[in-house]
Amino acid sequence: MRIGIIGFPQAGKSTVFAALTGARGDAHEGASRKDARIATITVLDDRIDFLSNMYQPKKTTYARIEYLLPSETGSSGSGGSEAALWNQVRTCDAFVQVVRNFEGPMGTAPTPEDDFRKLEEEMILNDLMVAEKRSERIELDRKRGKLPEGDEASLIASCREFLEQGMPLRDNPELAGDPTLRGFTFLSAKPMLIIVNNEDEDEALPTWNQGPEGLDVFVVRGSLEKEIASLSPEEAAEFLEAYHIEESALDRVIRHSFRILDRISFFTVGSDEVKAWPIPAGTPALKAAGAVHSDIEQGFIRAEVVSFDDLKAHGNFNEAKRAGLVRLEGKGYEVKDGDIITFRFNV
Repeated sequence: MRIGIIGFPQAGKSTVFAALTGARGDAHEGASRKDARIATITVLDDRIDFLSNMYQPKKTTYARIEYLLPSETGSSGSGGSEAALWNQVRTCDAFVQVVRNFEGPMGTAPTPEDDFRKLEEEMILNDLMVAEKRSERIELDRKRGKLPEGDEASLIASCREFLEQGMPLRDNPELAGDPTLRGFTFLSAKPMLIIVNNEDEDEALPTWNQGPEGLDVFVVRGSLEKEIASLSPEEAAEFLEAYHIEESALDRVIRHSFRILDRISFFTVGSDEVKAWPIPAGTPALKAAGAVHSDIEQGFIRAEVVSFDDLKAHGNFNEAKRAGLVRLEGKGYEVKDGDIITFRFNV
C-alpha cells in the first residue's frame, strides 16, 4: 500500500510527513526536501503482540504502509511543475490531501475549502485530458479498421461524461474500480482523505459551505504533533494529554488509510514467524494464499482458519480446535479481518 501526500505549497505537507515518520522512528528514503521521500510505516497491532507472545517466534512482522511525499520541485500550484507532482503520485493507491488552516506567510488567511476544491479541479482536469487523448486514439484506430477491445471505449466515454460535469471519478465507485481502466491511473478515481492542518491551539474543524462528500476529514496540528513525535514516549504522553489529543496523527492516518482502501489483515503464525498480511476486504482464500507465496496459491488445497477472537478466548489453538472453532475452508472462502490461517498446499 502506498499513499501520496498532496496539497498546495505552505500547507504543511513536510510537517505532517515528519510527524508521521517521527512518531515511531520509521525510516524514510530521500535525503533532501528536493527529493521525493518515502516513509515505510509500521502498523502496530495488539493482535500481533498477543500472537507473538503466544508463539514466541524468531521473527514478528507487522503490516506496513508507505507514504510518499513528492519532491518540492513537483509541488502543485507552481505552473508547469504540476505535471511533475501528478507523475510522482500517479501510481499511489490513495491520497492524503493536506489543507492549510493556519495563518500563512505575510499574514495570509487560510482558505481550506477553496484549496480542497482547487486541487480537486486539477485532478479532474488532468483525468479529462487523459480520457480525451485515449478517445482520440480509439477513434483514430477505428478509422483505420482496428476495433477497440472489450468495453474500453464505452468506459472511457463514461469517464469523460462524468469528468465534464466536474465530478471526481471516485464518486462513481463502479466506474473508478473497473479493472479495464486501471492502467490509466486516473487521479480522481483514487480514495482520498483530508487532513486539515491547524494551529497548535486549534482543535476544531473549520466551517465549510459544502464539505467534501464521502471523504474522511480530520484535524491535525502538524507543527505540534511533529514536535511531540520527537519526544520520548513518556514526554509525548504528557503533551498529548495536555493538548487533548486522544490518538496520534500517525495512528489516525493509518486507521483512515486502511478504511479508505478497504483493507483488512489476516495472520500467519508459527515458531519461525508471526506475520500480518494486509489484503483488500472480500479477498478469497486462494488469493490470500497468493499474497503469502505464489506456490501456495498454485498448490492450494484448503485453508485452516480460526478467528483471532476465538483463539484468544480459548487461550490456545488446541483448545479452540476442541471447541469446534477451527475450520477448513476452500478457495472461495472470503477472508475476514483477524483470521489466523494455515494454508494446506501441494506443489
